[in-house]
Amino acid sequence: MAHPTLKQSSGAQFTRIYSYGAARGDLVVPNEELIEPINSSDEWIRQRTGIVTRTRASAGLSAVDLATEAATEAVSKSGLAPEQIDLVIVATISNMQQTPSMAAVVADRVGANPAAAYDENAACAGFSYGVTQADALIRAGAAHYALVIGAEKLSDIVDPTDRTISFLLGDGAGAVVIGPSDTPGIAPAVWGSDGSKAGAVGMNATLTEYRDGAGEVPWPTLRQEGQTVFRWAVWDMAKVAQRALDAAGITSDDLAAFIPHQANMRIIDEFAKQLKLPAHVVIGRDIETTGNTSAASIPLATHRLLAEHPELSGGLALQIGFGAGLVFGAQVVVLP
Repeated sequence: MAHPTLKQSSGAQFTRIYSYGAARGDLVVPNEELIEPINSSDEWIRQRTGIVTRTRASAGLSAVDLATEAATEAVSKSGLAPEQIDLVIVATISNMQQTPSMAAVVADRVGANPAAAYDENAACAGFSYGVTQADALIRAGAAHYALVIGAEKLSDIVDPTDRTISFLLGDGAGAVVIGPSDTPGIAPAVWGSDGSKAGAVGMNATLTEYRDGAGEVPWPTLRQEGQTVFRWAVWDMAKVAQRALDAAGITSDDLAAFIPHQANMRIIDEFAKQLKLPAHVVIGRDIETTGNTSAASIPLATHRLLAEHPELSGGLALQIGFGAGLVFGAQVVVLP
């Protein structure tokens, strides 16, 4: 028997980012405070990473608190009422509760209840993934206005004696509001993964191993094979960044800003060289005083760039995230 034809939704033709919000940890942690357990020096950390200080959150300040603060600023700057937001995506690897999602709690806190809300874990590419999802879901008609947040309290998953990654990490959250646009504001994403390199960066143990280890297995913390990750980032990710420019139909000459994941200053410098970025392109270098905040790093760096360079408003920015998985995501966006 014939059944009725189902309806399917369709939404806005184009989307754009309306606004940014930011929150950093309340503590400024200089290199000197971290060097003894890793038998290192301030000079070594500066040379290898470009980090002078990083922000970390004190015990009473959670990743959800940071996410709420960044989201509140983004919503207030967007010109929307909070209840107009019907989708909240939080990119994070540091939610200390597997469930409920950070996103549902933040949606309620900012006044967007009953928005659809979920967390996604794509590590340092998480924010780019969230932007890709929000853009697609709005254009498909599954949502009208989205709040995308990268939020991390990485100090909860740091081993102070780990020489591979501990001194890199900071705490913070960055947020954007995305909605319909008359003209294209978010170019196609170039995103993907390489699970064959899953061992290159990630947690050093599972929660079940910790639970069953009878004190023998320490609390799981982040670690990395620095050289593997550095080589992958510098060689493979520069190609992804170029593909994102091609997907947007532009060249590096058309960019106003380049905002890579804040993993390491040397990687950022190498990117700029390989992409042959012209002198007028402003490069996000938030890592020097914020550290590597994983999913939060791109929106935090963008928020700072817009504050320091208001003339970038309306210009094109190439953003690229890459990290544990290994995963990557890049796209060109119009800055609000």
